[in-house]
Amino acid sequence: MPPLELLPAVEIEPPTAARFSVLWLHGLGADGHDFPPVVPELRLPGSASVRFVFPHAPSIPVTINGGMVMPAWYDIRDADLTRRHDEAGILQSAAALERWIAHEHERGIPSERIVLAGFSQGGAIASHVALRHPEPLLGLVILSTYLVREATLEGERSPANRELPIFAAHGSLDPMVLPERGRAARERLVELDYDVEWHEYPMGHQVCIEELRDLGAWLARRFA
Repeated sequence: MPPLELLPAVEIEPPTAARFSVLWLHGLGADGHDFPPVVPELRLPGSASVRFVFPHAPSIPVTINGGMVMPAWYDIRDADLTRRHDEAGILQSAAALERWIAHEHERGIPSERIVLAGFSQGGAIASHVALRHPEPLLGLVILSTYLVREATLEGERSPANRELPIFAAHGSLDPMVLPERGRAARERLVELDYDVEWHEYPMGHQVCIEELRDLGAWLARRFA
């Protein structure tokens, strides 16, 4: 994928000119059609005028799935998510998300009105980019996920986003990304003095209506 290529995406435009943007990344094996159905469940006021963008990850061979080609933000080689990740793939997807941020700038939405969001593998990329982005962002949403390239975070994190508000949530019954990984991410972010609103729900590797209601309330405060 060329560095400046804009990944295709599903976009939901507000009824009036967009004032805010949410860039939301799906999980492994899904695509940008995965999360648009949850937007109405957030119950955001129409006056917020939020554009939602759901990019499609490129399809690549995924080692843990026997090399099967599927949409993925980076390769996963081991079920133990504490081990070293596919750094080249992470950086390539981070560059693709940065390109979408730049595209939103071109469409009149500055960084401070952009929320980055992601589920599972998509959340890992969203957090990687948001914590390192050189301009202040409006917020970060990380669902059922974990940190990647954690060892470099303290040295690479952006001063512009030291006070970035973060909504983090996880299923207490998640068999794919164990709850311990989500809690470890939260603890590391709190240790670095980030403002983290944490939620756990009695669910697996998924989202639930209670989570969407809580997220909607959190987003509404950002968009006020």
